[in-house]
Amino acid sequence: QVRLVESGGGLVQAGESLKLSCAGPGGTFRNYAMGWFRQAPGKERRSVAAISRNGKSTYYDDSVKGRFTISRDNAENAVYLQMNNLKPEDTAVYYCAADPTPFEYRIVRIASDYDYWGQGTQVTVSS
Repeated sequence: QVRLVESGGGLVQAGESLKLSCAGPGGTFRNYAMGWFRQAPGKERRSVAAISRNGKSTYYDDSVKGRFTISRDNAENAVYLQMNNLKPEDTAVYYCAADPTPFEYRIVRIASDYDYWGQGTQVTVSS
């Protein structure tokens, strides 16, 4: 079983920034495509950003383009989500997810394609 642990959520005001971190499995982290999803109350879980195994391919949902940046450090077994200029509509529980893949440039956008999930971290943005 692969364990993912998110951290960095919190309560901020609109326009402020947060950086989420997700610690992944040691030793094999580089074998996983990673993604960040979010789920607001009463809404379905939605992809926010994704990154390939080698970190050279990324994807962003249109709602966060230009404000969020996904990155990874395979030496530290971690993936990050830098969130700038936060808006109240960004309020949600944020989850990181991992998908084992042999393809270094593969981006995984669909939740059902991910094998492993973290427990989530709450992000609340007040207006």
